[in-house]
Amino acid sequence: MTFQHKMAAHCESGTVAALLNHAGLSISEPLVFGISAGIFFGYFESKKFPFPTFVVRNRPGQIRTGVARRTGVRFKERRFRNPEKGERVLDDLLSGGKPVACQTDFFYMKYLPDHVRVHINVHFITVVEKRGDVYVVSDCYSPNLAELDRESLMKARFAGGSFSPRGFIFHPVSIPRRIDYRTAIWKGIASAAFNMVRLPIPFIGVKGIRLFAKKVVDWPSLARDIDHLSHEIMKINIFLEDQGTGGAGFRFMYATFLREASELLNDPDLLEMSKRIMEIGDRWREISLFAARIGKRRDLGPDRLGELSAMIYERADAEERFFNDLLKLSKSKK
Repeated sequence: MTFQHKMAAHCESGTVAALLNHAGLSISEPLVFGISAGIFFGYFESKKFPFPTFVVRNRPGQIRTGVARRTGVRFKERRFRNPEKGERVLDDLLSGGKPVACQTDFFYMKYLPDHVRVHINVHFITVVEKRGDVYVVSDCYSPNLAELDRESLMKARFAGGSFSPRGFIFHPVSIPRRIDYRTAIWKGIASAAFNMVRLPIPFIGVKGIRLFAKKVVDWPSLARDIDHLSHEIMKINIFLEDQGTGGAGFRFMYATFLREASELLNDPDLLEMSKRIMEIGDRWREISLFAARIGKRRDLGPDRLGELSAMIYERADAEERFFNDLLKLSKSKK
């Protein structure tokens, strides 16, 4: 069966969806994302980070494991201490006609423009085949199948630093003949909603959004100078819009998941929740554009950061209402 390359919103959800479709399971990227409880928020300040940061999706790897746990799909996963062995195992799988997902350092994806390539060790690609010393790669950010030389792929798979891939690969080995989508969808929804409004951790979920709103006004005291502060404020736009989120920090993708789930389960309640999270996403996009504008103009005085903070607080209130209602809805559907 010929591997069908598709662009996707996000590398991990797109890779998992592509591999499952190739293996015979027809499933969309939004369904993969929603079933795995991919939507999330966390605000982090730590000595490990050069500057405060936030995340809008669950931990790398949890999309794969969440889908497997809730659908019964089984993946074969491997890491390697020895790069030569890691290369040999990958090549053996490819020679047997198996496309394989690899965790990589995004910087070494030479087929992408130089200005977008940065060192980050949690980029997932699907390696489709090997032709001599060149690998054929399906990357959700590339419009077509791409080619990557052996040396670059080895560097990408065995890069050092945080979240070092250590040659991590995975591929599906078993798909149930029948999947209980109703149970999988509602368990994914309940897990995501619980993480957003019930986890007793002050920097996670809605609490994390409020902490972000509170702390962003203090960012000037943490920045080296106005250029540094401008850079960090504009990264708000990058994190919400440009890092494979599908827009608005995955809120638009989650809206698509809820709409597809409503069609699959013939449930109008899910369609209504889809409309609500789409509206929430629209307001997150306003935050993205506002941050990009004031960052670019260096208009970063207390008044502007106060406006930004108020917008984020408003999103926290909206998401608290939404995810509380979603959690109640999930309990009523058991």
